[in-house]
Amino acid sequence: MKQFLVPKGAYGYLKNRKKYTACRTVFFFLLCIGLYVIGIVRTGSNKNLLTIIAVLGCLPACKSAVNFIIFMRAKGCGEALHQKLLAYDEKLETFYDLYFTSYQKNYPISHMTLKGGILCGITENPACDCNEAKKHLEQMLSQDGIKNVVVNLFSEEDKYVDRLSRLLDIDEEDHKDREGIVNLLYAVSL
Repeated sequence: MKQFLVPKGAYGYLKNRKKYTACRTVFFFLLCIGLYVIGIVRTGSNKNLLTIIAVLGCLPACKSAVNFIIFMRAKGCGEALHQKLLAYDEKLETFYDLYFTSYQKNYPISHMTLKGGILCGITENPACDCNEAKKHLEQMLSQDGIKNVVVNLFSEEDKYVDRLSRLLDIDEEDHKDREGIVNLLYAVSL
């Protein structure tokens, strides 16, 4: 049986979250409207306890709506790139659909790979500045106390695939903070 929610880092995560947050937002707002209407029908006035509950229910509904808007702006990994990278998914530790946010800019990373102390990724968005994204990730890693990680970000598929091929040839042990790196990637992305 297929899981309802695609886990973070898996292919199709952002697409799945768009659908999930849309359904959740509609459900929350319908629940609020339903409670408000039931309160008016039962008492003949909007001055009742169900009105208060419906108004307070708008808080999580609005939070869900904001999440939906954020996920609608995020684009995940394209199908063509996904097909090119499938062969590497079995041999390397890979992550899809990571959307990093900062105060100034957002950095959509379609695919990332972690091998030893090397973290490399690709963006399909031409507006994404790879150097700025690299600095952002390096800053996040250093703030978390993770050292000796080389970050490489690419915007060209051929260069990225070539880099993945070279990573397969490298015989490097896992980074001592491998779990910390993975947790940080998930924590600072949508």
